[in-house]
Amino acid sequence: MIEGPIWSIGCGNMAGAMLRRWLETGLDPAQLTIIRKSGAPFAEGVTVLDSAPPDGAVPAMVLLGVKPQMIDAVAPWLAPLLAPETLLVSILAGVDLAALRQRFPTPHTIVRAMPNTPVVIGQGVVALCTDGIAEEERIAGLMAPLGLVEWVDESLFDAVTALAGSGPAFLFRFIDALAAAGADVGLDPAQAERMAIATVAGAGLLAAGSEESPGALADRVASPGGSTRKGLDVLDQPEALRPLLRDTLQAAILRNREMAAAAR
Repeated sequence: MIEGPIWSIGCGNMAGAMLRRWLETGLDPAQLTIIRKSGAPFAEGVTVLDSAPPDGAVPAMVLLGVKPQMIDAVAPWLAPLLAPETLLVSILAGVDLAALRQRFPTPHTIVRAMPNTPVVIGQGVVALCTDGIAEEERIAGLMAPLGLVEWVDESLFDAVTALAGSGPAFLFRFIDALAAAGADVGLDPAQAERMAIATVAGAGLLAAGSEESPGALADRVASPGGSTRKGLDVLDQPEALRPLLRDTLQAAILRNREMAAAAR
């Protein structure tokens, strides 16, 4: 964990999920200062301010957790407060390292991170890229309590953002649709939802712990000529699930690229 003051600039759903997990896994609340306009409290022992600390303190780490379009409102007052040793971690979707470096020239290391919301229970995915190669081990250690940590070339960051960053929302929608389909075929809606959630949770754990691919696991469930196979035949049609998900990711990637262009 980082030694010294940690600032979070903004604290939306994603930044809040990361911070809560870090606090649960040993971060001293006294180290953490959240700077957000609302000044709303966050957790016991955590300082929350509506502007930068007045005492001239220099943060050891800064988590940029504002909306991407707010970067130019934040950078003018934040950049002068950072030291070369400050580790700057950005979770701003679509804002690349070059755009960050242009606005924050002082820190030796800037990290671009793309977490997803299950980091709050330590079961998330955090994709990383950085312009401070010597810091990779320390950064990976910092992110380890959040879940799976993957270093990714920045050229692939939009794809990672669409798959892992947005993926929980897509999966939640799938669970909702699976439950609705259960209700459509006669199950009580609340019961169908409970069963859909448990089915996806169990299948996910099984896939995570198996040496077989998810595709092989699907085929293992599906007996030749059985009911599961008939259902898979619908999902496996050329115009069905795979192209739908590809189009879903492409739409998210396009939006990330639009935000990146706006931040340059």
